[in-house]
Amino acid sequence: MTTTTKKTKTTKAVKLPPNPFIHEILEHVDKQRTKAKKIATLQEHRDDSLTAILIWNFDDRVQSAIPKGKVPYKENEVPVGTDHTSLRREWKNLFHFIKGGNDTLTSLRRETMFIQLLEGLHPEEARIICLVKDKSLTEKYKISRSLVEEAYPDIVWGVNRGS
Repeated sequence: MTTTTKKTKTTKAVKLPPNPFIHEILEHVDKQRTKAKKIATLQEHRDDSLTAILIWNFDDRVQSAIPKGKVPYKENEVPVGTDHTSLRREWKNLFHFIKGGNDTLTSLRRETMFIQLLEGLHPEEARIICLVKDKSLTEKYKISRSLVEEAYPDIVWGVNRGS
């Protein structure tokens, strides 16, 4: 007589490192299978830098001062952990790239600063900012405004969807 044992698939809970990159958080949210888990992951990893890029991406009143389309920058190719900065560190400078944020900058200066920011960021973080400036984060991640609204009900959005 032979006995068969049923193999059960165990899923190991993935734990992000302390102070993860924004792309690590978004990828982790993206991998969650249920809306409740996506919301819980967003809430667990809430950070001002994360909420800033989500607001920039999803709020209709926040408009980019950087032209739409591909940005001509050289990706930072140094090994991770050596000479990269992160959105966690740089998010406070994002106002320069939003209409009404710093209107004293010339277009040339603003675009030069944007390219410098991208070239200093981890390559995945730079890609995120390029998507966000065009309000295209959903092209890469399964994250919607309604999901963000549920995860962060305290965010005051500039425009109601119904108006």
